[in-house]
Amino acid sequence: MNDIKLSRRLFVSAGLLAGGGFVLGFGASPSEAQSAAAQLTDYVAVAADGTVTIRAKNPEVGQGVKTMLPMIIAEEMEVDWAQVKVETAPLNEKAYGPQFAGGSMTTPMNYDNMRRAGAAVRAMFVQAGAQALNVPAGELTASRGEVIHKPTGKRIGYGKLAAAAAKVSVPDLTTVALKDPKTFTLIGQFKGGVDSPKIVRGEPIFGIDTVVPGMKYAVLAKPPVYGAKFRSANLDAVRKLPGVTQVFTLEGKGDFHGLQDCVAIVADKWWYAKTARDQLEVVWDESIGTPHDTATYDAQAAKLLPGEGEAVRTKGDVKAALIAASQTIEAVYETPFIPHVPLEPQNCTAKVTADGIEIWAPTQLPGGGRRLVSQALGIPEEKITVHMIRGGGGFGRRLENDYMLEAAAVAQKAGVPVKLLWTREDDIAYDYFRPGNYHRLQAGLDKAGGLTAYRAHGVTFGRDGKPAQGAGITPDGFAQMTVANYQLEQSLIETLIPTGYLRAPSSNSLAYVHECFLDEVAHATDKDPLDFRLQLVEDALKASAEAPKDGRAAAYDLKRIKTVLETLKIRSGWGQTKPKPGEGFGVATYFSHRGYFAEVAKVRVTPQGEWRVLKVWVVGDVGSQIINPAGAINQVEGSVIDGIGELRQLITFEKGRAVQSNFHDVPLMRMSEAPRIDTHFILSDNPPTGLGEPALPPVIPAVCNAIFAATGVRVRKLPLTTEALAKKA
Repeated sequence: MNDIKLSRRLFVSAGLLAGGGFVLGFGASPSEAQSAAAQLTDYVAVAADGTVTIRAKNPEVGQGVKTMLPMIIAEEMEVDWAQVKVETAPLNEKAYGPQFAGGSMTTPMNYDNMRRAGAAVRAMFVQAGAQALNVPAGELTASRGEVIHKPTGKRIGYGKLAAAAAKVSVPDLTTVALKDPKTFTLIGQFKGGVDSPKIVRGEPIFGIDTVVPGMKYAVLAKPPVYGAKFRSANLDAVRKLPGVTQVFTLEGKGDFHGLQDCVAIVADKWWYAKTARDQLEVVWDESIGTPHDTATYDAQAAKLLPGEGEAVRTKGDVKAALIAASQTIEAVYETPFIPHVPLEPQNCTAKVTADGIEIWAPTQLPGGGRRLVSQALGIPEEKITVHMIRGGGGFGRRLENDYMLEAAAVAQKAGVPVKLLWTREDDIAYDYFRPGNYHRLQAGLDKAGGLTAYRAHGVTFGRDGKPAQGAGITPDGFAQMTVANYQLEQSLIETLIPTGYLRAPSSNSLAYVHECFLDEVAHATDKDPLDFRLQLVEDALKASAEAPKDGRAAAYDLKRIKTVLETLKIRSGWGQTKPKPGEGFGVATYFSHRGYFAEVAKVRVTPQGEWRVLKVWVVGDVGSQIINPAGAINQVEGSVIDGIGELRQLITFEKGRAVQSNFHDVPLMRMSEAPRIDTHFILSDNPPTGLGEPALPPVIPAVCNAIFAATGVRVRKLPLTTEALAKKA
């Protein structure tokens, strides 16, 4: 995903709500804010009965932003959370700014703006209260949805002041008074998700639940190899099957994110459509996929790794330092392609209208989806309405909107509203996979066991000569910060396979590679792995190591990771417990998406190679404020479980086809396998940032390092298998 530039400017405009209420709109310009405030689909509305409606601007895919963002506004507004109703905002990037879920960006993009907006509303109600009571505004305060006259104790609810507040001039957001965080009464409190009761009751709130009048159901038969061309099919025979209303082909345009050649089957019920697809006999020209086998990729990597790649980052003279080293250590690591597999498979509902098209989509990037549909189908963006429907998991898969375009294209050609629904097999076969990669690592040590050189050559996958989407090799590991002589190189294997962003993209595999190798280096020098990391940080701090930026995130702050490691050591009781036979502890750390995390995993491995993670201790620094601890802990625990689950997954390819197909060969972690998780946040003097991703990368190497401690088996290739860990006779 491209970097998002944060705007320091935000304009608001107030207006009257029908029935005498207050409504506030935001915009990137005064005119946009005024336009937004003139509608009922705005940001904040206070009804005459005191009900506060706050609209959450970003898509909800389980990361908790639908609860978290309104909490920020409500805190500064000084309203009771029980007064607040939360709705999902319409897609309107002119009014709301960027509306997407990805990159752990929601908090850093919105925290300050949301606070200022809430503070502006509070100030306007205080001003309206001053007019109503005929007292100076300075004698008033606001609390729990009321304006209070401190000298007399008189109170007026926001509802009674709403109409008057709507006529007050909006204060300058750059100077509006914000609350002292020490006085927060809502931010920092555990709040359940606003949708949680509906989910528990099984209410239809997900994309897959969407129903519109006159709707038909659609499935697609897509080529098993990306880019393969349609040749022929028994379309007439399928048209005669029960419940089938239409069968037609759609032509792919060669757009990586868009349509492929496919056959659409539209039916009265989804099962009719799916059953008809089972009887469809399609001939594809799959020759484009012939060279794309996992075995071929492995062979190409084996040839590239011993050589040199394109330098990504260089510090000092790594070659000279390796030659001068008293001891060198070398290893090759490998990670596979893996899929996203959100529990709710891809789906979308679309209805063509006289004016354009209306779309209901569980998407992480609704604006991108609208632009994709507009460009592919020739419909002006302003004539495309996209409803952001809650998604049953995203993990980056729903940043792609191929399923949105498919539904829109089918609805356009069929002339009826359609719900397109993929099967689980579709979801795995047509994923934008987390790309695999290969790494040759070299470390140089001096006579005292100090790390003097670190060289990493990563072979990853490319498309048209550039790193494929989600495949770039980045230097987020702290070796680049702590070693005087460092070089990171990258080579590419050209691939046809669609690749994309999986939760903590790049970091989810690079953390495994570098943190496991660092563990090897520590053991090679008979040093405690956690103390070894702390010593590297201490040495770098003494050397006043410069903190480079990674391109889109804040500079690496060694002091923050030092505190995280020190806290983890205490909290996990590192080194204080002697593990039982077959058990071991492992540690790892990583910096990604502005978050500093370190984790300790405790594992048990049986002589037969069966492994289980018993407990994970997590310490993280994501800034000065945890807005909703309930949501934050959920994100950390979900990251840990996701990361451990990925240790069992892989996707391989034969002539361009994904070999694995469903949960029987792409296992997810079961509830019975979940470890105990201890989560601790360090509140540092830094702006709050997001939590969707940075807690995931360290758990993978922490588990692998714990397995080494338990068994002596160094895991240099994923996925983890019982065969690799079983004691040899």
